[in-house]
Amino acid sequence: MNDNDVPLDELPELSAIKQAALSYVTEAFAEAELDGLDGDCMAQAALFAAFTELVATYGEDAVAEYASTLVDKIRSGAFSMVGALKH
Repeated sequence: MNDNDVPLDELPELSAIKQAALSYVTEAFAEAELDGLDGDCMAQAALFAAFTELVATYGEDAVAEYASTLVDKIRSGAFSMVGALKH
């Protein structure tokens, strides 16, 4: 099973796979920083690539619905884990 086999909001059983993927992304950020790219540039590129992949997999409507849930997650601190994604 992979992330493409289940809806976007039903992935908790794949946490090990998602942790591995997050490790790859975090490593890519660290390598880019070593090459002189800033984190903001990488973050914007990563978001573009991520949403492009999600749209290709799930379609515009499903991804737009998913993206609409991000506002509350951002405001509630879901992405503010101190040091969690720092390279």
